[in-house]
Amino acid sequence: MRLILIRHGRQSSPLCNVDVDLSEVGRRQAELLAGRLTGLYPDRIYTSGLIRAKQTAEILFGKDVRFYEREALNEISFGDMTGGADSQNAVLFPEYFAAKKKKADNLRMPGGECPTEVFERAVKVVNEAIEIDAETVVFVTHGGVIRALVAGLLGLGAGQMLRIADSLEHTSVTELRYSEEAECFSLERLNDASHLEGRPELSRNAWSKG
Repeated sequence: MRLILIRHGRQSSPLCNVDVDLSEVGRRQAELLAGRLTGLYPDRIYTSGLIRAKQTAEILFGKDVRFYEREALNEISFGDMTGGADSQNAVLFPEYFAAKKKKADNLRMPGGECPTEVFERAVKVVNEAIEIDAETVVFVTHGGVIRALVAGLLGLGAGQMLRIADSLEHTSVTELRYSEEAECFSLERLNDASHLEGRPELSRNAWSKG
């Protein structure tokens, strides 16, 4: 099975994990990725239940395509940091951000989830796809979910999520393949955002500076 994990486009609010529409930049990011995905016909497309993921999927594959919405693919719960600005959260939760810089194992969001909990819910959707013998499956989901799945499916342990890239670009593509013979996954590509090359205004770096 080919498992393609796509991060949603940039959302319209800089606040932490609020359920809002894509921004205009996010739509442009998704449109550029859609051009790369021409000719890709997944057996099944799953999305999280959050607006930005569903809108990204519609831009990538069209509104007439059937999507399987799963709340198990929602972003990691940021708990007490939800709805706050990054600068505000850094002041309110210094111990969390200090531990994050050290890439602490299985770091729990203040009042929210830890990577292992995210993996345990998201991997159920992976198993669902394996059980239906789908050859190509797409998840349109979130950075925390993708990193937890990669760490967990590769056998590192989902708690090592923070070692899977410092951050993922919006609309980046990560791909794993499942081998029935080996009964394990291998990583084929990670954080592939080549469709954004030459467009610095669409990069995550531009988002963090905005």
